[in-house]
Amino acid sequence: MTAIKHALQRDIFTPNDERLLSIVNVCKAGKKKKNCFLCATVTTERPVQVKVVKVKKSDKGDFYKRQTAWELRELAVVDAKDANKENPEFDLHFEKVYKWVASSTAEKNSFISCIWKLNQRYLRKKIDFVNVSSQLLEELPKAEESVPSGENQSVAGGDEETLDDYQELNTREEQDIEIMMEGCEYAISNAEAFAEKLSRELQVLDGANIQSIMASEKQVNTLMQLLDEALNEVDTIEGKLSSYEEMLQSVKEQMDQISQSNHLIQLSNTNNVRLLEEIEFLVNHMDLSKGHIKALQDGDLSSSKGIEACTDAAEALLQCMNVALRPGHDKLHAVKQQQHLFNDLREQFARRLTNHLNNVFVHQGHDQSATLAQHSVELSLPKHNPLHRDLLRYAKLMEWLKNAQREKYEGLTGNYVDYIARLYEREIKDFFEVAKIKMTGSTKEGKKFGLHGSSGKLTGSTSSLNKLPIQGGGSRRSQSSSLLDMGNMSASDLDVADRTKFDKIFEQVLSELEPLCLAEQDFISKFFKLQQQPSMPGSTAADGEEADGAVPSRHVSVGERQQTSTSDKDLVRHMMNKVFHCIEVELNNLIALGDKIDSFNSLYMLVKMSHHVWTAENVDPGSYLSTTLGNVLVTVKRNFDKCISTQIKQMEEVKISKKSKVGILPFVTGIEQFAELAETIFRNAERRGDLDKAYVKLIRAVYFNVEKVANESQKTPRDVVMMENFHHIFSTLSRLKISCLETERKEAKYKYTDHLQSYVIYSLGQPLEKLNHFFEGVEARVAQGVREEEVSYQLAFNKQELRKVIKEYPGKEVKKGLDNLYKKVDKHLCEEENLLQVVWHSMQDEFIRQYKHFVGLIGRCYPGSGITMDFTIQDILEYFSSIAQSH
Repeated sequence: MTAIKHALQRDIFTPNDERLLSIVNVCKAGKKKKNCFLCATVTTERPVQVKVVKVKKSDKGDFYKRQTAWELRELAVVDAKDANKENPEFDLHFEKVYKWVASSTAEKNSFISCIWKLNQRYLRKKIDFVNVSSQLLEELPKAEESVPSGENQSVAGGDEETLDDYQELNTREEQDIEIMMEGCEYAISNAEAFAEKLSRELQVLDGANIQSIMASEKQVNTLMQLLDEALNEVDTIEGKLSSYEEMLQSVKEQMDQISQSNHLIQLSNTNNVRLLEEIEFLVNHMDLSKGHIKALQDGDLSSSKGIEACTDAAEALLQCMNVALRPGHDKLHAVKQQQHLFNDLREQFARRLTNHLNNVFVHQGHDQSATLAQHSVELSLPKHNPLHRDLLRYAKLMEWLKNAQREKYEGLTGNYVDYIARLYEREIKDFFEVAKIKMTGSTKEGKKFGLHGSSGKLTGSTSSLNKLPIQGGGSRRSQSSSLLDMGNMSASDLDVADRTKFDKIFEQVLSELEPLCLAEQDFISKFFKLQQQPSMPGSTAADGEEADGAVPSRHVSVGERQQTSTSDKDLVRHMMNKVFHCIEVELNNLIALGDKIDSFNSLYMLVKMSHHVWTAENVDPGSYLSTTLGNVLVTVKRNFDKCISTQIKQMEEVKISKKSKVGILPFVTGIEQFAELAETIFRNAERRGDLDKAYVKLIRAVYFNVEKVANESQKTPRDVVMMENFHHIFSTLSRLKISCLETERKEAKYKYTDHLQSYVIYSLGQPLEKLNHFFEGVEARVAQGVREEEVSYQLAFNKQELRKVIKEYPGKEVKKGLDNLYKKVDKHLCEEENLLQVVWHSMQDEFIRQYKHFVGLIGRCYPGSGITMDFTIQDILEYFSSIAQSH
């Protein structure tokens, strides 16, 4: 290590005017071991700079190169990891933490000791030495105490000596040494001779000093005599000082008495000031003015000025009662008297305020009842804004009553709810009675739907079209609409007018109820000070009063505010339930009436109710209106589902006539009109998903019952019933473009195409029956292994037999058979769907396909025979065309 140290000093640090003091061989912790050296250096020039240098061996040779250098002042922490055990690991905290592992613990300790000494000598800054043994840090001071000062100035003896104290020569000392050395030219070449000369001169100087002292003995005697005289003078002065001290002692005692008297006076003044402060505090915070007392006892609660004066007086009284008394105040007789006065005033004013507001409730309720007559004809609810406006003048007094007299506040709340609930019950029942009359046309007509008088109750049951014959079976009108009814266009037009009227009335009912409920809930929240938000209105003013020190009050935490807000919301909801207890019942009765008038009204009600619920939830999800409309929406949704189930049940109960052809089934036409109606109603509706689910249920029921009717049909072939109805369904779904029924639309197209093909094949059959049997035998021989060109040599299938069969099917006979087929198809198909030409064209394609098949077999099995059919493809096209035109 010594050789490396000398090499590094010579090659790296000497050229940079630096001196290497300590070195340690290290590698980075946790990585591949690549050794390097950490060096502690100082510059040889002033000011001295102390550095920690990282030196690494070059990859291209055996020489070392300087890699990184840090100023020692940048070092913040030296962490030796463990102060008690030997551990070669240590960390240096510069701008980031560098983790090292030394080759030995001794090298690590030596390096850390050198860093500590350099810090103490040059920086004097607080570098934290963590997990470093205290013995290691105490070595340097002990060494400095044991070494003489002359030796500390030498740095040639090693690394430790270079750190000893060094005192620089001043300018005068340097000049004296230069003059001395100039007087002896051989001082540099012969140091021993120079030292001997200096010693001789020193001895001469010592002798001269001794002779000078001996020569001054007479002067010493004179000096001693002067000292004796000075001692006598001192004794005289001390005597005088003693007498003075005795005189001052009496003065001191008098001053002590004066000081004690001043202290008692100051203490008395302090007590008087504090007493005055206490009296002023009580007077300022517990003194209620005569004007406030008069307002509380006799103030006018009817006029605006009187209400304002009473409000100010009540707030002042509450502030006086809520003042935070200091310890001992409650024992004062005057304080007790004042508190008793405040309690009496509070009780008296609370009783007077409660009686007055009860009278206001009753009076306003009677006034509001007088206006009911003018709203009995119109479908509108009376507005309570004047009542709310008058009562809101007492809102601050209600807040005072809530804080001061909770029992009277709750009693007043109950009285208001009782009065206003009876008023709203009369208004709402009359309002709904008018709505029911407008829906049914008149009270007399309302009896058909079970509406009797003003009770609003419904009687009877929804009739259905059970076992309704499709053709020739008669029909009857039902109060409950169905998909079967929608086949009657005149009745459908009438239904549309009635449904539009019902929709407008139902929307007007909801539009009248919504602002009424919201206004009442807002009024209750403001008047009874039931907060809807966690933060109380007016909290800023209260905070300002506390800041002035006028009314110290208890600090309300966020949790307490949230708990208060929750309880207030529950109280608002409870009050609204009592005030409007009849709304949900009346709405359900109105919904039942609308459903009884026309079950398809549930579609209108579902859309309208969903929209109003969505609007109410956006305004306030927890409001009474939102909750009530949500409950009613459940009933409307249940009626909607019941309506869909009823339509499906009526499909299942359909019976067909055995004597007439089926055609397009009524519920197939009905599902088309239902979809058109529903798409109109549910355009941009919030509950589109409910309609999509209903669509799927209905269309699946239609598919099932179409197939059921087709299987039961005796007059009309099954394929015709399936083909016509599924074609109609496919056309309807393609026109309406209902996205949720895309799969059902494709299924309808597949069923229509499949049954069309089946009907064509079944109806066309084998138009050239004998020829078909002949070629079936030919194909059987080919299948048995006979070559096609050798079939003509078979006895039963020779050319003569083929000519005989062909002669039996001249063109006229073929045309006659096709004409009979056209008439048969025309009897099977209905006129509404207009599929005759489509079916006839499909039959033409199938006939031509069979013809080409026969011609191909003749060409392959009877080559060169010259045998051909009696008619051509062109003839077939003319046959089909002429038959279609003739009919």
